[in-house]
Amino acid sequence: MTLPTPVLHTERLRLRPFTGADADSLFALHSSSHVLRYWDSPPWTDPARAQRFLAVCRTMEDEGTGARVAIDRLSDGAFAGWCGLSEWNPEYRSASLGYVLGDAMWGHGYATEAVRALLRWAFDSLDLNRVQAEADTRNEASARVLEKLGFVREGTLREDCVVNGVVSDSWVYGLLKRDWQPSEG
Repeated sequence: MTLPTPVLHTERLRLRPFTGADADSLFALHSSSHVLRYWDSPPWTDPARAQRFLAVCRTMEDEGTGARVAIDRLSDGAFAGWCGLSEWNPEYRSASLGYVLGDAMWGHGYATEAVRALLRWAFDSLDLNRVQAEADTRNEASARVLEKLGFVREGTLREDCVVNGVVSDSWVYGLLKRDWQPSEG
């Protein structure tokens, strides 16, 4: 079963399927040690990783396991980053959320705006009951994004990641359909 990647619009952003033209922007985003300092894998060093990422996006769509969208700023068309749902399970009505934005896009509310649009689409289209997300316990900004969207911190995964020799914990967040508030705020 395929899961067509949506095109979504917000006041300031466009969320769209990835194209091959996004490879350079993806590599720039994922090769930044500053942007990925709380990510669960090290920054990319090989530009071919971007092509593999794009292939995984197509596979997720073809197999119906999730959807990842590129985020563009409407004012100038700048690539802001991406967000996506993976591990979509129609039987359990659940999925996992992930997102990455470039550091020039931080602090403007773009992550909250983009993820809210994606969640609105997902709860309306996929009959989801639960979306789960994880955030490194040092990443207070990501925790704020999730909490603004209504996610509840459900626990801590102790020492669940080791990236470049650094051991870190992650917070687990959940958002249930009954708690979802799609309005801005």
